[in-house]
This record gives sequence, C-alpha cells and structure tokens, in this order.
Amino acid sequence: MTDNISAILYLISSVFFILALRGLSSPGTARQGNVFGILGMIIAVGTTFTLPTVLSYEVILAGIIIGGGIGTFIARKIKMTALPQLVAGFHSLVGLAACFVAAAAFFRPEAYGIGTFLDISTGSLIGISIGLAIGAITFTGSIIAFGKLQGLITGAPLTFPGQHLVNAILGITLVALVAWMTIEQIESTFWGIFLLSLIIGILIIVPIGGADMPVVVSMLNSYSGWAACGIGFTLGNSLLIVTGALVGSSGAILSYIMCKGMNRSFLSVILGGFDDGSEIFGTTTSREKAIKSGSAEDAAFIMKNASSVIIVPGYGMAVAQAQHALREMGELLQADGVDVRYAIHPVAGRMPGHMNVLLAEANVPYEQVLELDEINKDFTRADVAFVIGANDVTNPAAKTDPSSPIYGMPVLDIENAKTVLFVKRSMASGYAGVENELFFRDNTMMLFSDAKSMCDEIVQALN
Repeated sequence: MTDNISAILYLISSVFFILALRGLSSPGTARQGNVFGILGMIIAVGTTFTLPTVLSYEVILAGIIIGGGIGTFIARKIKMTALPQLVAGFHSLVGLAACFVAAAAFFRPEAYGIGTFLDISTGSLIGISIGLAIGAITFTGSIIAFGKLQGLITGAPLTFPGQHLVNAILGITLVALVAWMTIEQIESTFWGIFLLSLIIGILIIVPIGGADMPVVVSMLNSYSGWAACGIGFTLGNSLLIVTGALVGSSGAILSYIMCKGMNRSFLSVILGGFDDGSEIFGTTTSREKAIKSGSAEDAAFIMKNASSVIIVPGYGMAVAQAQHALREMGELLQADGVDVRYAIHPVAGRMPGHMNVLLAEANVPYEQVLELDEINKDFTRADVAFVIGANDVTNPAAKTDPSSPIYGMPVLDIENAKTVLFVKRSMASGYAGVENELFFRDNTMMLFSDAKSMCDEIVQALN
C-alpha cells in the first residue's frame, strides 16, 4: 500500500474519531459515537497492518488477543460503581505504553528510521522526551488516583510543608533535563527524565482531596492523550499525532468545564494540589443536633401529593444500583400527574457523566435529565427535592462557610425546595469529609436506608 493511500485512510480514521467525540457529547447520540470510534479504530489498525514496516504479524496478533481478552473480561465483570477507578487504571496503562515506546525509540532508533543510538534527529528526540515525561507522570498519577478512588489510599489531601516549592523545583528540573536531552544525548538523562516524572506524577496527585477526583480523572485522560501525541511525533505517525491531540485537547476542555462547575482554578488542576489541606468543616457532631426522619410511606405520601418533584442522584444511588427502581418510582409519580425531573451536578459520582450513564442505563428519558445550570433556579418552585445518595454537591456550606474544603463549589440549591427528602444509610459525611447542614433543616426529612431498598419500598407504597 502506498504512503498516499495510507495517509488518506488515516485521515478517514481521524474523521471518525472526531465524529465519535461529537457523538459522545450527548447521551442521546453516545451509542452512535461509540460506533464511529470503533469504525475509526478498525480502519486505523487495518491500515497499520498493511505498512511495510510491520515485521511480525504474530506478535501483533498475540498482543491483540491477550489485551482484547483481558479488556473483555474486565468490561463484563466491572461494576458501574467501579468505572471511575477502572478509567484511572487504564490511563496508567496508556502512560506506561508511551514510556515503553519512548524507550524503544531511544535505544533502537534505527528500527524507526530516526537515527542511531545516541545520534537521533532533534525533532524525534523532542517527541521522545515529551512522550516519556508526560507518560511517566500519567502512569504514577493515575495509579494514585486509582488508589484514592478504590479506597486503598486516603481520600484526604496528603500535604507537607514546602510542597509547592518542591513541586516547582522538580518541574523546572524536568524541563531542564528535557532541554539537555536535545543537546546532549546521554543515557543517564533519559533515565533521569523517567524517574523524575514518576515522582512528579505522585506529588501532584496525592495533595488532591476526594471531592476533586472527578476533575483529576478527566485531566489524567488529557495527559494520556498528550503523551500519545508526543510519541506520534517521535514515530512520524500522523494518526497517533491527531488522535493523541484529540484526546488531550478534549480532556483539557472537559477539565476546564468541570473546573468552572466546581469554581476551581484550571491552572492549579494542571499543576496539582488544588486542596489546601484545610481542616474538615464542622466541629459540631450530628449527635448534638436534631433531625427529622421518616419512612418510605411518608415519602410516598409527600411526593404523590406534590405537583413537582426534582430527583437528585449521587454516588449512593450508584453503589446500591438503584437507578432502575428510581426510574420506576418516577414513572409512578408521573402517572399520578406529578412533574418529575432529574438534576445532575457536573461532578456527581466519581467521574464526569457518571449519573447520566446510570440513568440512561435505566432508560430514563433524556429530556427529563437536566444539568445544574438548567435546573438550579427551579428548586424554588419545586414541592419536593428527592436526594438519593448525593451529599457534597448539595451542601450549602459551599456557599456560606469560607473555612469549608468545598467552599466556592457551585452546588444544587435543593434547600430552596418546600420539602427535602434525603436518602442515606447514615449521618456520615460525603466523600469530601464535610458534614451537610441540610440534614438538620426544618424542611428536611431523612430516609435512612439503602438507596435501592428505599426506592423499592416507595414504589410499593405508591402502588
């Protein structure tokens, strides 16, 4: 196959990837977006197979079979609640793969037509250095993110005195090593970039608290794309450059949007450590305050006699897999003439779009699912706000308490509803470790139960 035909097919593949990103921007077109992505990858892999530089089809096929088998097994076994840490884990593999390719290109450059050992073209050397640095940062950073999401590492910010100064010194040193690599091709410089990047990947993620992990996952996705882009320049592979840039830029844009949704600094996300290690909000324990609790029958009676109900799903719904029971509850209320809608916070759950995916899985109509900016003003006119498993994204401390770790983060104004029904297992704080003062408001009724069990009981009461 000629180089021109390969270039055209790579271009077609890139167009499919762009269409895939466009489709994934909405739940209604997400399935179509996935199809476009699959077609683009089939064209890309098929085209690569026909290149004359391919030396061993057996090794490639073995890799596809082994990797595809592992991926299929994980995809079939993974629970929706574990999807965020799965994504973080996969990001680490992308970063590690970039490091492996960078090492192969550096130590065997003649195999890629970019020079000989310690005599590599400057352009390729820049790509190797950038791909190696970003790949290593992505690798260790994603492992730390996985550990925090999985509960293997505390979700609280891990900080130490002079942390930002240390990170700045390490960052400057890394840039200097990358620049030196393009001047003097020394093997020790290569390993210096690799080891220093591994350390930086750890240090920029450990100080980030649990409430901000959804943004971290999105940003690591961007890092993995830029790592692939750097390696694409090294190999002279236009498709890898384009797809890496697509992933990197789309991940950065998503991170920027989420930062706006959480009132965070985009620059601080890139550099890490946008928690300042402040103390957990609230010194008064829940045992010192009065709460009102109710039953499923109480909740069913209140919602059945309401004219409008706004449902606010959160991570607790995901853990209990309550989305199907919740959808049935909503349908029964609608059958009684109640206006039912769903309010989604940009960072509800543990990753972007987590709640949207779960509700789509339960066949909740897309038009009933509204984002924070679309529905927040409607809480003042809502008779009931039914909160199922959400916590930090509804906490008014984000608006009223400057000492709170979540201060400044836009939240759903559920306290403006006439009645707030809060489904929780206990009075425990949310993922950010912040006590929610809404639990003690006069218009709040706590429904202590597993999310799915409570929805099932409400459905029985409505019937």
